[in-house]
Amino acid sequence: MSLQSASVHAPSDGNAADASLRFGPTIMARADVLAAISEDAPRVTRAYLTPEHRQAGETIAGWMREAGMQVHWDALGNVVGRYEGLTPNAPVVMTGSHMDTVRNAGRYDGLFGILSPIACIADLHARGVRLPVALEVVAFGDEEGVRFGVTLIGSKAMAGAFDASWFDRTDPQGVSLRDALRAFGGDPNGLAGLDRRGSRVVAFIESHIEQGPVLLGKDLALGVVTAIAGATRVRCMVTGLAGHAGTVPMGKRRDALAAASEMVLAVESHCSTHPGLVGTVGRLTVLPGAVNVIAQDVEFTIDVRSGVDATRLEAVTALQAQCDAIAKRRGVTLSFEPFFELRAAPCDPRLQEHLAHAIAAEGLPVEHLPSGAGHDAMEFPAVCPTAMLFVRCGHGGISHHPDETMTVQDADVATAVLLRFLETFQPS
Repeated sequence: MSLQSASVHAPSDGNAADASLRFGPTIMARADVLAAISEDAPRVTRAYLTPEHRQAGETIAGWMREAGMQVHWDALGNVVGRYEGLTPNAPVVMTGSHMDTVRNAGRYDGLFGILSPIACIADLHARGVRLPVALEVVAFGDEEGVRFGVTLIGSKAMAGAFDASWFDRTDPQGVSLRDALRAFGGDPNGLAGLDRRGSRVVAFIESHIEQGPVLLGKDLALGVVTAIAGATRVRCMVTGLAGHAGTVPMGKRRDALAAASEMVLAVESHCSTHPGLVGTVGRLTVLPGAVNVIAQDVEFTIDVRSGVDATRLEAVTALQAQCDAIAKRRGVTLSFEPFFELRAAPCDPRLQEHLAHAIAAEGLPVEHLPSGAGHDAMEFPAVCPTAMLFVRCGHGGISHHPDETMTVQDADVATAVLLRFLETFQPS
């Protein structure tokens, strides 16, 4: 079965095995195995430094060894598999994704980006092929940040961006990250050994489901990611004056909720009319919260994202000005406090081009699109050039949800593209 012919199957709604596919059936079956490793099965929940993390990691390590890799657990609980190149000191191409999940998750977020490169290396090993580069597949222990509230733990450590104060973070049961890591068998003192800056890593590529509807809407299996969006999160507090719902005339009110509602719509309007922006108000708290009392205090959050940092920062400034104007006009006060900042991570143009050639070689159209979600790859520009391959997901592009899905055909052709990328990659 050729790689080219693997790309011509129409997507199906199910994951039934197709004997003509090289990679997809095994990948989908392994995703089902990992989905069963959960603290609350049949739901999928797998948090960092838990027994489920250990079981999933050992399962993945076993598949890596079967594929011909040398495997180890690193100091922070990442599983690293290495497939040597033609020479002992060959430059390294890294790939991989995360094995942790959100609560009540889907089964492909993160995991596909581990299983797909394992399948590629198994194919190389079966053919006795070594490349000019060594390949490393990383199953990161924590990307989602569910347990300790710190995201991208493993990738930040490899990019030299891990803050040692995070070891003092505690989970809901009061267990610190430091103590949990030691109980897991990791080593807080081994952090420096994970930093890959200045090493022989020449590229990082991550395969991932899109987690959105763009590819699905265009009936495309794959896409090349242009940039991983940066994000600014703001905490807004609107303070008005409580009053009786029946006795205060409409024109005399200092209604915090009415003002906040106008601000929420301003976020929607601004981000809808400026390309490359998305803005979300995901949390809103109203006090005193009585049916017959004018709202006095409203707290809400704003999440602004863009693949271009300047676009995002300009939007935050503009939104603050608009919200200030609304507050002044309505006689309320506004506190506008940014509390989270994440820089965008543009993908390397040369690697984007190489991915595009690999997709076209499979007979598929090439689509470029940004990622609005964060990924492990966004930490690696500090180490090396990075790239991402997006794969279509079904059910309207839903992710972080049990209905998250992909087809066996898409898994197959995405893996064929990744294999072609790896086999034709030449370090500069």
